[in-house]
Amino acid sequence: MISQRYIILAVILSFALVASCSKDFLEAEPLSFNTPENALNTPEGLNAMLSRAMVNLRSEFYGDGSPIITENIFSEVAVEGTTDKSGPAQDLNLLILPDANLNSANSNRIGWYWGSFYETIKFANTVIGRLDDAEFESDAQRNDILGRAYFHRAYAYYRLTQQFGDVPFVREEVKTPRLDFVSTTRETILNKIREELNFAAEWVSENANKGDVSKGAVLHLLTKVNLALADFDAAIASSSQLIDGGSYSLVTERFGAFAGMDTTSLVDGTIQEFDVTWDLHRPENKSAPGNNEAILSVIDRLEFEGNGAFGTGTSVQRQAVPLWWRFINTPDGQNGMSDNPGIEIDQVFIVGRGIGRNRGTAYSTKQIWEDSNNDQRHKKGNWLDMEDLVYNAPSLKEAGNTYYGKNLELYLPDGTALCSDTIRNWYGFPHYKFAIPDPNNVKPAGGHSDWYVFRLAETYLLRAEAYFWKGNLAAAAEDINVVRRRADADEITAADVNIGYILDERARELYYEEPRKTELTRIAYIFAKTGKTAYNGESYSMDNFSTKNFWFDRIAEVTDFYNLGIKTIHGDEYTMSPYHVLWPVPAAAINANTQGTINQNEGYPGAENNIPPLTTVPEEE
Repeated sequence: MISQRYIILAVILSFALVASCSKDFLEAEPLSFNTPENALNTPEGLNAMLSRAMVNLRSEFYGDGSPIITENIFSEVAVEGTTDKSGPAQDLNLLILPDANLNSANSNRIGWYWGSFYETIKFANTVIGRLDDAEFESDAQRNDILGRAYFHRAYAYYRLTQQFGDVPFVREEVKTPRLDFVSTTRETILNKIREELNFAAEWVSENANKGDVSKGAVLHLLTKVNLALADFDAAIASSSQLIDGGSYSLVTERFGAFAGMDTTSLVDGTIQEFDVTWDLHRPENKSAPGNNEAILSVIDRLEFEGNGAFGTGTSVQRQAVPLWWRFINTPDGQNGMSDNPGIEIDQVFIVGRGIGRNRGTAYSTKQIWEDSNNDQRHKKGNWLDMEDLVYNAPSLKEAGNTYYGKNLELYLPDGTALCSDTIRNWYGFPHYKFAIPDPNNVKPAGGHSDWYVFRLAETYLLRAEAYFWKGNLAAAAEDINVVRRRADADEITAADVNIGYILDERARELYYEEPRKTELTRIAYIFAKTGKTAYNGESYSMDNFSTKNFWFDRIAEVTDFYNLGIKTIHGDEYTMSPYHVLWPVPAAAINANTQGTINQNEGYPGAENNIPPLTTVPEEE
């Protein structure tokens, strides 16, 4: 009999980037899910397997070079800001190749998504395939577990089909070695997971524990799938069922751990008034009982330290805050900054020791805020620009320098820059999201915190998008205004609504929460599928999706990095092409699949070997 270990190895070779065949790997210690058969014949055992899927889901947001950064930098909201070495995803035309390093904090996490989502599919398929071996208290209990397994499988396939397009569709537990996988069309997969999500919406409990899948999470994902299929009526129906169902509501009043606090002082003496936006993103509040806006959160607490990627917590300050503590001079030419903790102006304690890896673009840090007025999401204190920081180097005070404690300046009157690397060192950021206390590090990197995956604010914006595609601009404007009113932002009218404005509002509300590349590619597919003319006057087609698409045109329109000759201080140029709308399938997955054909996306080496993808889903055995 072929051992289960080698079955697992065959699957990993087929679907993960690489699996090292080391002596340790082949030793006879079972993998964590490869337990005796009777471990999966109880509801508890099946739920434990689904918990493994939740671990994969949450790991997207944690650790050094967290995968969500790759989603951001393949969109218009951010670029890779590590400018002192080659390798980070900046010159995409050169670096994004099927056989390149596609899973490293120092390059990108494309390969992580491929391997992690197929592992999630493996967990879900195992649960689905073992249901008949278990005994349940009721059909409702059985179908709740089945529905949550469907959710995890659907979540993985929804993301894969927006990241990679056509991919192999595996819907059974793989019990014997298989090397004959074939790609299935994106549309076929989306239709199948929609069918399963509709089942899940009937059976998954609304009263799930925090950090687990609820009926609301199913409906939210179903709305995204309906949009991806350009079924806008269905998207309106599923989002309305969630919005009007009574279990969730937008947080509009102060609540939680900071509800009784009114003000605090920033490093430059500015008084910050706390508000509902600040409360909503406090670590203590994301899964709090009074937070009825959270539909699906992932759980990360200090006591989880040492548990894989979560030992470092969010690391969001390290990843997404500028490298403000070096290479910035005072107007009289002195070093102005220090990241030393415990000094008189302990700035690193307030904002963290950033390295600027997830560098917000001018679009996400300036353009969308030009008319922000009283918008809580951009008011001083919640949002920090570099000019809100101060020169804090102790040497300035020791020398009696008058710039000590004064706000930063970028240019001298003659235009000379006081910052040696404006890409990495100088941009604004949403402090209210990134201010995650980090007691484990004297120079904070962003500590432990739950993180939002789905919030009702996004559900409103998804329904607004569906209304837009249907031409009901008044209804779209009202859903957008629900979100804007909560933030004290000016309301808009129907005349303001187009897909560009919806994307702007998503960037304002969901930065570093939403998988931006996934959602932008989904919208690009809708334009290509429907042939609708975009606000830029362009129309698109599936016939030439890899060479002309809304995803690329949007990034080229609103950002000022790619294909303009912009280079890092290391000399690497920011480049991008339309075919990057879909990521390359890792070569290791294709090469290991010796008895079948996993297609490569157009624009990448290997696409010449493609065959027509499957357009039907075989019935489960």
